[in-house]
Amino acid sequence: MSTLTDAASPGPSSRPAPDGAGAGTQGSPAVRPKRARGTTTGRLLGILAWIVGLIFFAPIAWMVLTSFKQESQAAASPPTFLFTPTLDQYRAVLASGAGSYLLNSVIATACSTLLVLVLAIPAAYALSIRPVKKTQDVLFFFISTKMLPVVAVIMPIYVIAGQLRMLDNLITLIVLYTAMNLPIAVWMMRSFFLEVPGEVLEAASIDGASLMRTMRTVLLPMVAPGVAATALICVIFAWNEFFFALNLTAANAATVPIYLMSTMTSEGSFLARLSAASVLASLPVVLAGWIAQKQLVRGLSMGAVK
Repeated sequence: MSTLTDAASPGPSSRPAPDGAGAGTQGSPAVRPKRARGTTTGRLLGILAWIVGLIFFAPIAWMVLTSFKQESQAAASPPTFLFTPTLDQYRAVLASGAGSYLLNSVIATACSTLLVLVLAIPAAYALSIRPVKKTQDVLFFFISTKMLPVVAVIMPIYVIAGQLRMLDNLITLIVLYTAMNLPIAVWMMRSFFLEVPGEVLEAASIDGASLMRTMRTVLLPMVAPGVAATALICVIFAWNEFFFALNLTAANAATVPIYLMSTMTSEGSFLARLSAASVLASLPVVLAGWIAQKQLVRGLSMGAVK
């Protein structure tokens, strides 16, 4: 009888624990502080990232702000923060003939980028999908051309262009920008082609697709983000190039960087006008990066996670 009573009565182990009891045995107090610390660390890193971003963005914001000032306000010390915005500096920049410089930069950048892609995609395909003997040597030769200082080759380039009567000519800049960006484009496109599964190419070969059809319908759609990233980097490098344009052009083929330098005269630097010209010069590249930002992020992150 006592045995049945003992079995029916709830023992210490079967009694329901009060709220909060047993938490120490489950380890939850040890987990919650870790989560709290992790959340705090994440917030601090986020705040730090915003601070760093604002520090880097501050000069750009000040340049845009100064472009809407008068020259006297731009040169004021201490700086003027409260003023009436004006578009006089932008009108002055456009009236001074900046449109021709912008057009030259657009033509040289667009043509050289297109040529780079036309040459780099087949070269990268040959060096990645169908490598040959001495592939590493070829790749090293490509990238070694970027190690040569530009100032060391400007004299022979100037002499050759002068002999061919190609000084102050956009074709000369297009050829030089293509040669300047081609090694980087080959290396980038090769890394993107290496991420293409070999089974896809085998399936296309079994289906009887030719090389050009495989490139057009299989490979290029798969590496389209990489192509966009490569094209944007080539655009940035060609648009910002200064040394070749300074030494090989005069008036007919001068680009935007040359115009920006021309705003600094012996009379002094007109800060408001220079800021307006800099905003106009930066706007095409910023718009291109903003339009292609999704493809750029996807292209630069291809192959990052295996």
